[in-house]
Amino acid sequence: MGSLKEKLFEYARERYGSEPEYLWERTPDCAVLRCSANKKWYAIVMSVDGKSLGLEKGVKYEIVNVKCSPLMTGSLLAMKGILPAYHMQKEQWVSVMLDGTVDEEQLLSLMDMSYELASQSSSGKRLRTEHKEWLIPAAPAMYDVEQDFQRDGTIIWKQTSDVIVGDTVFIYMAAPLSAIMYRCVAEEVNIPYNYDDGSYRIKKAMKLRLTHRLSPEDMPLSEMRELGVSAVRGARGVPNTLSCRLRELCRKG
Repeated sequence: MGSLKEKLFEYARERYGSEPEYLWERTPDCAVLRCSANKKWYAIVMSVDGKSLGLEKGVKYEIVNVKCSPLMTGSLLAMKGILPAYHMQKEQWVSVMLDGTVDEEQLLSLMDMSYELASQSSSGKRLRTEHKEWLIPAAPAMYDVEQDFQRDGTIIWKQTSDVIVGDTVFIYMAAPLSAIMYRCVAEEVNIPYNYDDGSYRIKKAMKLRLTHRLSPEDMPLSEMRELGVSAVRGARGVPNTLSCRLRELCRKG
């Protein structure tokens, strides 16, 4: 089992295509993660003396600084393992302990929030032009994907990542299917979409066109795990090992 720091880097690489950057010779263990679109930092991973965090002096603690809404800062700081930001604006950043106090699921949710906030800045924004493969989850009990595809071969889907026209999007159907079932191409992106039922909210959508169907036996979760994907919580990049196998399956079909 890898450390939370290693899992964080793996998640950033697979979901956002981010690689850690080590920018300072004096702090070789300090790494930043940037948004692909505008190169803004959304996470800073470092090892800090406890004295700087209000903890035990002389003890090094691994932390990650993440961006947050000023409206959420107070409630986040009330949670165990989340501290005022070290060396960043304390109204818009918090420090999260990487010692297991904050569990993996919560940590990755905070990473998603930070990425979304950082990517909203248009300053110096560069548009991605190379195509990318994405993996997104769908819950069969909540949404009948097949019914929409049978209507006209397309679906409108919530856009929570920097998908561009021409990107490939694979849809993973959650339990009871637990398998990748559809290969699509993004036809339209950044579609204004106002939906809010109190528990689920969509502000921006994308139009996906079906290009290939897979059977549940082709790429079940058990095989996905062997190819580098153990869970699909939200939109994420497709690891090369899984990508190669999916291309092979689609060619055979």
